[in-house]
Amino acid sequence: MTAVVFAHAGASRLANSQLSWRRVALLVLVAIVAALAFVVPEAAAQGPEDEVHVAPRKLPDTAQDPRDTIDPALKTHTKPLKVDVDLVLVSVTITDPMNRLVTGLEKDNFQVYEDKQPQEIRHFSSEDAPISLGVIFDMSGSMSNKIEKAREAVVEFFKTANPQDEFFMIAFNDRPELLADFTRSVEDIQGKLLYTVPRGRTALLDAIYLGMNKMRDARNSRKALLIISDGGDNHSRYSDSEIKSIVKEADVQVYAIGIFEAAPPTPEEVRGPHLLREITDITGGRTFVIDNPNELADVATKIGIELRNQYVLGYRPKNPVRNGHWHKIKVKLLPPKGLPPLTVYAKSGYYAPSQ
Repeated sequence: MTAVVFAHAGASRLANSQLSWRRVALLVLVAIVAALAFVVPEAAAQGPEDEVHVAPRKLPDTAQDPRDTIDPALKTHTKPLKVDVDLVLVSVTITDPMNRLVTGLEKDNFQVYEDKQPQEIRHFSSEDAPISLGVIFDMSGSMSNKIEKAREAVVEFFKTANPQDEFFMIAFNDRPELLADFTRSVEDIQGKLLYTVPRGRTALLDAIYLGMNKMRDARNSRKALLIISDGGDNHSRYSDSEIKSIVKEADVQVYAIGIFEAAPPTPEEVRGPHLLREITDITGGRTFVIDNPNELADVATKIGIELRNQYVLGYRPKNPVRNGHWHKIKVKLLPPKGLPPLTVYAKSGYYAPSQ
């Protein structure tokens, strides 16, 4: 009987012990569940975008390019356009003292120098070859009273195109925007023009860079940009020197129509014509400055016709080098007797490939 009592007592103690462990385990489980009740909602509130499986190495702030925050199309970290050093092509425009185009000249009327050394002209053409054209269109707030005439000018400019041409359009105010990608349909661009609403400031230099970058997709060997703007730059991320360097690297002719008041109200507008001339002259293009929006369409037509009546000279450098350096070009004219003094417009040089 005693043994039975002890056995029962031991069993009782064992049962009590097991009950205690169960209570402890239950308490621990309750504590874990309670803890999760607080943790899970917090994690859920963070969202999947905060879940980092492998944390990327972050560069110090000083090593980050501040331009990484802008439109990727406006980054300068792209390979520059280089001319094929084996054959250099130079588009040339000739005008008389009344600024009229001079056509009908022959190969023997031209001389080309590279770095002051005469070059043999191996290619000569005066035909209307297909062109890849881009329009840089100002739609800043100051264009409000000129926008209709500016739209008409773009349409007139494209009327001079031939069926093999391709063209795109970039509109800009606070920032540039590709309004129409490369197309052969003038109607496509006309349709996009209808939705341009003038507002904001003038990021002209950014728009020129974007236009140069877009020209990398061009299919024609001849390339040209037309800028239509009424003011100097006041909102670009890039400087004059950066853009002029990019323009020198690109084999693209740049023309500009500047609509400036006789007494410009801001320093940017005062400097506007000079800025445009600096950019266009490098490429062999021209800047036309007007003060009356009614002249826009006529000037745009004139530029379009000029692009159709250029001479194209081609030569292979006598001392071809792949050093990535700037090579200066000079085109001289040997006009037929009896002609008045003529003006030559041609690009000032090119960058040779580095390899």
